[in-house]
Amino acid sequence: MKSLNKAERNPHKALSLRANFSWTFIGNTVNAISWFGMTIVLAKLGSPEHVGQFALGLAIAAPVFMFASLRLREVQATDAKQEYLFADYFALRIVTTVLALIVVTGIVLVADFQSEMVLVILATALSKSIESISDALYGMFMQYERLDRVAKSMMMKGPLSLFGLAAGFHFTGSVFWGVIGLATARLLILLSYDFLNASLIMNTGAKPTGLFPGKFPRPRWNATILIRLARLTIPLGFVTMLISYNMNIPRYFIDSHMGAYYLGIFAAIASFQKAGPTVIQALVRSASPRMAKYYSVNNSRAFNRLAFKMLGITSIMGIAGVLVAIVLGRQILTLFYGPEYALPVVFGLVMVAAGINYIATMFLSIITSARYFKIQLPLHLLTTGTIALFSFFLIPPYGLLGAAVALIIGDLVRAGGTMAAAWHAKRSLRNRVIISKPHVSVETL
Repeated sequence: MKSLNKAERNPHKALSLRANFSWTFIGNTVNAISWFGMTIVLAKLGSPEHVGQFALGLAIAAPVFMFASLRLREVQATDAKQEYLFADYFALRIVTTVLALIVVTGIVLVADFQSEMVLVILATALSKSIESISDALYGMFMQYERLDRVAKSMMMKGPLSLFGLAAGFHFTGSVFWGVIGLATARLLILLSYDFLNASLIMNTGAKPTGLFPGKFPRPRWNATILIRLARLTIPLGFVTMLISYNMNIPRYFIDSHMGAYYLGIFAAIASFQKAGPTVIQALVRSASPRMAKYYSVNNSRAFNRLAFKMLGITSIMGIAGVLVAIVLGRQILTLFYGPEYALPVVFGLVMVAAGINYIATMFLSIITSARYFKIQLPLHLLTTGTIALFSFFLIPPYGLLGAAVALIIGDLVRAGGTMAAAWHAKRSLRNRVIISKPHVSVETL
């Protein structure tokens, strides 16, 4: 406890890997429960159609903002040589967030959505914009290995967002006002906590003056640097967008062929997939900066040991999720949502897809830590194309079962591709160590 208190007093002092994992796990758990609670609120207070509206709003807005993120948080966190300043990452994030808002607005103007659905999508885009700015500040916290700051932000934002959504929907019966309540909660945490802690990190050692001491998070508008950074990260933006589409493509086909009612049921079942990422994201976000440092200094042994530990935990999580779905699927779905959502076979298949996806995500974090950026785009283009193809052929005749199978096939393609890239990164690092130290025997796992 004493060491943790010292770290709290010095915002630049990195926490241990165990402390960062613990904080991130707690933060992700609270956030995941809060998001799960949002689906339950809409299912209990409303109907599958309301759940479907909420899911479709996310399915339209989320991929655009995932691309706009350009994975800048992870790129900054793994920037072990500090090639760019925080102000550069922040400036680029502001630009891409504004562009994302414009793109989503264009989509709803061109597409044939009902007026209520248009409002839900625009409110979701507003919420995502606020989340995007917080995410830029999280990148700073991660780079200094202070994931306690990220976790505390999520621990406040998750329950407050759940309350905002529940209050807005309860008093109006409208998903739009529920999402507005969610966005308001995110804005409050951004202004009251995230900016303050970023300012504290930037002013370590300086005498505080007023509420925000000294320096304040600001963008740096250097066109040459921003273009160079954008060129580096745009492939990752496409990758992140494609990852989002991988989950959302079946939802588009379900909405088109089966309607909002069945989309709501599928979205509710699929929300259980977020249980695994609670641990996985904690692992990735606490370990990625350290893995990047190991890779940058050619520490093959430490890099491989940490990678295998992460993969082992991920595999256990995936297997556990499938077993729970098989044994208790019907009871769980009935308890949380209601009897109309109780489709245990679909639940089991969705969790199989989730388990494969967890492993693929861990391999992705490994190659990102190794700065393997360019290979990620073709890998995920192949995955997205696979899911779209099988959704096209399987969902019309087989419905929700077809959607789950399409996800399984797509995730198998993604896992295989990222595993091959991770193996190449591992061999490349080993060869670098052998060349630099020809007389030293390097033990690899």
